[in-house]
Amino acid sequence: MSAPTDSAAAGTSPLHQAVNDALATVIDPELRRPITELGMVDSVQVSDDGKVTVAVLLTIAGCPLRETITADSQKALFAVPGVTAVDVQLKVMDQAQRDALKEKLRGEGGQRRIPFNEPDSLTKVYAVASGKGGVGKSSVTVNLATALAAQGLRVGIVDADVYGFSVPALMGITQKPTQVDDMILPPVAYGVKVISIGMFVAGNKPVAWRGPMLHRALEQFLTDVYFGDLDALFLDLPPGTGDIAISVAQLLPKAEILVVTTPQAAAADVAERAGTIATQTGQKIAGVIENMSYLEMPDGGRMELFGSGGGAVLTERLSATVGADVPLLGQIPLDIHLREGGDSGVPIVLGRPEASGAAALAKIAGQLAAKPRGLAGMKLGLQPR
Repeated sequence: MSAPTDSAAAGTSPLHQAVNDALATVIDPELRRPITELGMVDSVQVSDDGKVTVAVLLTIAGCPLRETITADSQKALFAVPGVTAVDVQLKVMDQAQRDALKEKLRGEGGQRRIPFNEPDSLTKVYAVASGKGGVGKSSVTVNLATALAAQGLRVGIVDADVYGFSVPALMGITQKPTQVDDMILPPVAYGVKVISIGMFVAGNKPVAWRGPMLHRALEQFLTDVYFGDLDALFLDLPPGTGDIAISVAQLLPKAEILVVTTPQAAAADVAERAGTIATQTGQKIAGVIENMSYLEMPDGGRMELFGSGGGAVLTERLSATVGADVPLLGQIPLDIHLREGGDSGVPIVLGRPEASGAAALAKIAGQLAAKPRGLAGMKLGLQPR
């Protein structure tokens, strides 16, 4: 057997180049970027007989996805013609390497900040609000996010409903976030990066915090959690117009509000308050979503269990209040598959895309996807001639 050669000595070898190219296709499951780009490949050795030994640096010793990184690296390398054996050795970054990684991800100095407020941020931020609980706001959030991710968009969710967090269960997430010093890497499910206070609470323990603690928690989610460059970020707000709604307006002033209601007139009255807060915060209302609109009957008819027209009435009232057109983005029927998907942790738009509820949600997601990433206020670097 020939002695292995390291990357410096064999960098011009065709096989070695092919091995490096293969490693560049391995994506870190949390950061969603190539491990080569993140400085995670410590060394590569390639023997003349095709044996490859690669040392991969993990961010922390207890990385929960170490097996995934190993398996993905092996799969990519074994696909290279001429590779006969693969040995993936896992090491851990030292402090200097972690500091370099944080600076690469956060920018020069690796300082804590809210990236979605930066002048060059193109992320569309949607705060999903409702006047009261029980209207399906969290289910709508999860399905819209996963539907957009299925279209190839980069999407994140902040479960801002600290008291009534439910997004991890709806997404089937049991993994804890990975913490690299003061930077938190959110778990990823169905291509969506998710953070929730529920990931830090043991069992089903309640959270009993006053307003300042809620604000601090939301601020930490937005500054310490690394989401990367997103096309869309959804915030699942608690019902009503309390502390979190005010904090979102302060921390993310460019966020647009999606108001979820049911067809019932009383629900629309309450939901109007959640939307009208935009007049006080200066935020835009992206639209209204009417959930639980009707139940499809076996004979093809519809039963309107909660009445009808609440969504349309709400859009008219909000349009008049804010002085701008507020669209009714869609009406989502009652669908048992939506409930089943929530219980199993598989959103209906992925698990039962043929269902009527999934079709309605996908249509709404399509309207959000059609909105261009904003360029307002950006310096484009163009000079007049």
